[in-house]
Amino acid sequence: MKVATYNIHKGFSQFNHRMVVHDLRERLRLLSPDIVFLQEVQGLHLGHAERHDNWPEAPQHEFLAEDVWDATAYGRNAIYDHGHHGNAILSRFPILASHNQDVTHLRFERRGMLHCALDLPELPRQLHCVCVHLSLFGRSRRRQLDALSTRLEAIVPADAPLIVAGDFNDWRNRAHDELAERMGLTEVFAGMSGRPTRSFPAALPVFRLDRIYVRGFAVAAAQVHFGLPWSRISDHAALSADLVPLP
Repeated sequence: MKVATYNIHKGFSQFNHRMVVHDLRERLRLLSPDIVFLQEVQGLHLGHAERHDNWPEAPQHEFLAEDVWDATAYGRNAIYDHGHHGNAILSRFPILASHNQDVTHLRFERRGMLHCALDLPELPRQLHCVCVHLSLFGRSRRRQLDALSTRLEAIVPADAPLIVAGDFNDWRNRAHDELAERMGLTEVFAGMSGRPTRSFPAALPVFRLDRIYVRGFAVAAAQVHFGLPWSRISDHAALSADLVPLP
């Protein structure tokens, strides 16, 4: 099974120079993951729809998923007069349930965690997937990580397969203790004791912001997609991993 995470910058290139949502759809299809975790997904923007003739009529997560990923879930985080944006999960497998938890700590920085339960025929239990986009501020991130762990401990069985992916904004790698030690998760690039890969900015990554944490899987391969053409699509690199379910 292949998974990917990508902060898509609302379908615009770095510094909002160009609308790139069509290029983004093509790159995701070439990457061909089974499950996609997306952040900064534009669910609605009336202004963009008026200014761009080729702005998709459907919400971005539906436009990106069309004819490839049969199941989608979207969680609105930031809502404003002309639209909204948030996180999304695209899946080739059925999504049995989804819930978007508001973890906003600062009023000017709306954040949420999108939790989905998926049905995979080769797994004896439901696969739980969480797409996150955490705060830019350390104190807020700590509260959000605690909220994530508390929810998962209450809802997800301890032996159930689990994937938590997204933009953690965690350049100091403080999330590792919470997710690895408390939740038993492994970051696909770092293992249990190393560091995640660099993923920002996409042209030449320096900061370790984006992550894929897993439980119940072996990591067969992991790749960071940076430089051209990815850096023309978003300011973040995309991450992907090939996972093998543990017996």
